[in-house]
Amino acid sequence: MFDYLIVGAGFAGSVLAERLATRSNKKVLIIDKRSHIAGNAYDHFNEEGILVHKYGPHIFHTNSKDVFDYLSQFTEWRSYEHRVLASVDGQLVPIPINLDTINKLYGLNLTSFELEDWFESVAESVPVIKTSEDVVVSKVGRELYEKFFRNYTRKQWGMDPSELDKSVTSRVPTRTNRDGRYFTDSYQAMPLHGFTKMFENMLSHPNIKIMLNTDYKEIMDIIPYKEMIFTGPVDEYFDYKFGKLPYRSLEFKHETLNTETFLPTAVVNYPNEQPYTRITEFKYLTGQKHPKTSVVYEYPQADGDPYYPVPRPENAELYNKYKKLADQTPGVHFVGRLATYKYYNMDQVVAQALTLYKKITEKVEEDKTIAEIEKIVIKGKSSLNGSSIKISPNGAH
Repeated sequence: MFDYLIVGAGFAGSVLAERLATRSNKKVLIIDKRSHIAGNAYDHFNEEGILVHKYGPHIFHTNSKDVFDYLSQFTEWRSYEHRVLASVDGQLVPIPINLDTINKLYGLNLTSFELEDWFESVAESVPVIKTSEDVVVSKVGRELYEKFFRNYTRKQWGMDPSELDKSVTSRVPTRTNRDGRYFTDSYQAMPLHGFTKMFENMLSHPNIKIMLNTDYKEIMDIIPYKEMIFTGPVDEYFDYKFGKLPYRSLEFKHETLNTETFLPTAVVNYPNEQPYTRITEFKYLTGQKHPKTSVVYEYPQADGDPYYPVPRPENAELYNKYKKLADQTPGVHFVGRLATYKYYNMDQVVAQALTLYKKITEKVEEDKTIAEIEKIVIKGKSSLNGSSIKISPNGAH
């Protein structure tokens, strides 16, 4: 009998498996329909011996010391600050848009203070920010929106930014300084030996058993367990009772090239002129030395593995129907990007899993306390029922 059946061996499932096994001494079975652990963060050495990310680039960054310290138990780190260029008007310029982007694109020599005024002069007035288009044009105006965002978003999401929630483009900041880092988090690093090795260390415990190439529906009625932790698509769990939740998927085309480097930086975005959205060169991320290099081209698509929940009001309403069902399902905990239909970064999923572990353990302690109180009450009643009370003439016991 397992204490927990965990569906999905990505960040959410693996963190909870590790905590329950090592801290609570629970017996855990973690399963995944894929042939490997680590979810979308899975990396491996290709046929040329180059470490690549099978499902596109995964860059770790967080402002949470708790999350960073937690993962540091399972990996050493390689310091890494991510930088991205965008191919616009025949030039490669920094993205997020910063001082260098504008000066290079327009042949200007603005200072940071002058760039603030420049942005104000081109920005459009948007009384209420509702969509992704609103976010961008209110900050940097229509022209930069067209050059950097509109077509990229159309490729990525299959929709115009005017149809998408403001949260999509709000993730990409605009800067008036020369900071070319894609992220500004306090902790920015890559697992020294790769993500998969980190997951292997996380799941290396005698209380944890792993089954791969396994659909949970095929074994949940065969293998006994007490509770389930589900990290897959929440609509799938409920057999699409209210319909399918929309996701965007990706097709990855990997290539190994007979050259030491191919790109000038880790990632180059192609907002306009190519059918793919970006190219990633993995050696920048891993720091690996190798005479050849490996890259991946990303082609967004509607069908395939679910990667990105589509942020639209009607999809949020549909998810809320599933959430009500999930909240009313005893013995099953829903956690992770797919199970909660949220566009989470890796560190956010880790934080969510650690929070759920805390709630689970607090409930266990609460149940123990209630059970102890009930024992005391029952024992007290038994003593009372079995005792004879004598009353003295003056009323004293």
